[in-house]
Amino acid sequence: MGDHPLIPDYGGACIASLVPALLEPGDVAPPWLPAAAAEADQVVLLVLDGLGWDQLQARRHLAPTLVGMAGGSITSVSPSTTATALTSIATGLAPGEHGVIGYRVAVGGEVLNILRWSTAQGDARRHIAPEQFQTHPAFASQRPAVVTKAEFASSGFSGAHLCQVRFNGYRVPSTMVTEVGRLLRDGEPFVYAYYDGIDKVAHEYGLGDHYDAEVAAVDRIVGDILSVLPAGAAVVVTADHGQVHVGDRIVALDRDLTPHIAFQSGEGRFRWLHARSGRAPALHEAAMAHHGGDAWVVTRDETIEAGWWGPVVTDAARARLGDVALVAREPVSFHDDADTGPFVLIGRHGSLTEDEMLVPCLVGPA
Repeated sequence: MGDHPLIPDYGGACIASLVPALLEPGDVAPPWLPAAAAEADQVVLLVLDGLGWDQLQARRHLAPTLVGMAGGSITSVSPSTTATALTSIATGLAPGEHGVIGYRVAVGGEVLNILRWSTAQGDARRHIAPEQFQTHPAFASQRPAVVTKAEFASSGFSGAHLCQVRFNGYRVPSTMVTEVGRLLRDGEPFVYAYYDGIDKVAHEYGLGDHYDAEVAAVDRIVGDILSVLPAGAAVVVTADHGQVHVGDRIVALDRDLTPHIAFQSGEGRFRWLHARSGRAPALHEAAMAHHGGDAWVVTRDETIEAGWWGPVVTDAARARLGDVALVAREPVSFHDDADTGPFVLIGRHGSLTEDEMLVPCLVGPA
C-alpha cells in the first residue's frame, strides 16, 4: 500500500465529474474522457460496482472487451464506498456538498445505514426522509432513464440519490441488457445502468477464483451491451470503487481507546470514532499510538483541510463526520460490534489506497 492517501481529483478526473461532462458538456471535452463519449448521439453510463482499475489490469486476460475500450483510470471519492460514490456520480457533486459522507453515518445521535436506510431502531424512512437527507437533484434534473435492479426502486437510498429519475427495473443481467437496448431504440439520449455483481462477489469471496469468474462474466455483459448500441451511440464504463482482499485481518480497537469513544460510524476501512465530550484530543493520541501502523489516523479538521470531501463542506456534512478516523492503509479492517451483516466480508473497500480509489473510465462506440 502507498505511504500517502490518494486524494480524489475533484473537478478533474473523478467519478463526480462524469455526469456533468456527459450531460452538460463544454466546448472542449475533458482530456480524461475519450472523445467517443463526447461525440456520441446517445450515451449509456454503465456503473460496475466494485470493479477497481488495478483489479481490472491484473485480469486483462479475462476481460478482452473492457481492455479493448478507450480510456484509463479516474479517481473515486472519499470514502471509496458505494453510498458516497453513487451519490457523487448521480449528482455530480463531491461528498462534502451532497452530504452522503459514508456507508454508516451519524445523524442526530443515531447511526444511519445508508444502503439499508435503517438505524438500530429499524426502518428509518419515516423519521429520516431520504429526499431531505440529500436534497441535490440527480443528473442535473434531466430525469433520465435509469436501469437498475427492480428491488432498488423503492429503497431509501434510491430516494436519496436517484430522486425523480425514471426507473426501469431488471431482475437478472440479461434483462438489464434488454432494457438498455429497448431504451436506446426508443431514442433515449442518456441511459444510466447499474450492476452490483462484482462488489457482491468480492465481499463474500475476496479476490480469488470467484472474483475472476465474475469479472469474465461482466466482460461478456459489456460485450452484450455494445452489441445492442445503435449507430452513433456509446457506452461509458466506470465503477464506484475498487477492492482490497482483507480476509481475516480484522483489527479490534485497543482497549486504551475505549474510555474515549461514545460510538463509531463509517465502515471497516474508514472507521469514524466519535469522542465522548472533551475526549477528542486523548482519543486521537491513543489512536495514533496503537493504530498508526495500520491506518492513517486523522482528525475531522485534517480531512477537511486536506480536501478529502471536496471544496465545499456544508454544516450538515461536517456534523455527520466523527472526531477521529482510522483510514486503513494496510489490508486490514477495523472492527465495530454494531457494524454487522449476513456474512463476514472478505473483500472490502472504503479507504484511500490506490487499489480502492482508482476506477475505470472506458468508452466503447457502436
